[in-house]
Amino acid sequence: MRIVVTGALGHIGSRFIHSLKSNEYDRVVLLDNLSTQRYCSLFNLPNGIRFEFYEADILTADLERFFEGVDVVIHLAAITNAAGSFEIQDEVERINFQGTKRVARACSVCGCKLFFPSTTSVYGTQETVVDEECSREELKPQSPYAESKLRAERCLQRLGNVARLKFVICRFGTIFGTSIGMRFHTAVNKFVWQACLGQPLTVWRTAMNQKRAYLDLNDSVKAILHIINKNIFDNQIYNIVTTNSTVAEIISIIKDFIPNTKVGYVDSQIMNQLTYTVLNNKFKSTGFKFSGNLKKGIFDTIKILEGVMKKSNRILINGR
Repeated sequence: MRIVVTGALGHIGSRFIHSLKSNEYDRVVLLDNLSTQRYCSLFNLPNGIRFEFYEADILTADLERFFEGVDVVIHLAAITNAAGSFEIQDEVERINFQGTKRVARACSVCGCKLFFPSTTSVYGTQETVVDEECSREELKPQSPYAESKLRAERCLQRLGNVARLKFVICRFGTIFGTSIGMRFHTAVNKFVWQACLGQPLTVWRTAMNQKRAYLDLNDSVKAILHIINKNIFDNQIYNIVTTNSTVAEIISIIKDFIPNTKVGYVDSQIMNQLTYTVLNNKFKSTGFKFSGNLKKGIFDTIKILEGVMKKSNRILINGR
């Protein structure tokens, strides 16, 4: 099997490409524009796999050249900072929507199947429990980032109807966990970073008891591989969620490891009173088992930052 990974050096992409086993794929093409300079994601790639890396931008590259003869395109290239997306709305529109449209059209021309990660942030509903059957009227994304993902979903659905594109849309919960190309602007990882550096956790004033969906990075990688191996390119939407938790629950876990963690409340443009649980039953019905653990993910992230922690906090983590 031959695959292409866009945004291959990012948080999810780097973990995915390092998880591949020898002899499973004939060719793995890695595309990344290196805007975040995550060169380290290419270090020590698994042996026995024909990797090809190209510095390429999905907005300008000749995608059909890269996709020719490829079985599956895993489209991970995106701007993913929801809170920061208000300040760069035009760029989010170009990369997350126009870029995805270019990728999808190239897949359609070349006959590739497309994996597209959307986000559970598209829900923004007043309902307390949501699943993939949530109506279009109930989908109320709260940021330009989420809006761009929802528009991209609808673009794929149109291309599926008129251009016979084969795809799968996975609404990912907020990612937590470690990778060589990891990022720290999403809730769990950001809180761990701040706690390790002795900074107050910057919590939105309305967010403490809001429940949201979270996804263990290992579960996200397993889900992608499960979809490829089971050929689940059925033009449907699946929620990919390890757990639903409140900010208060996340902070409580961090305080289990770093008891002197402080909280500082801040204002954000995503200030709402919404709280909801995102169900993952549909994806589990395909035979997938979620195995991620929020407490372990937080502990693993703290451990890799142990070297920059205060000595007193390192003692708390190590129990000595």
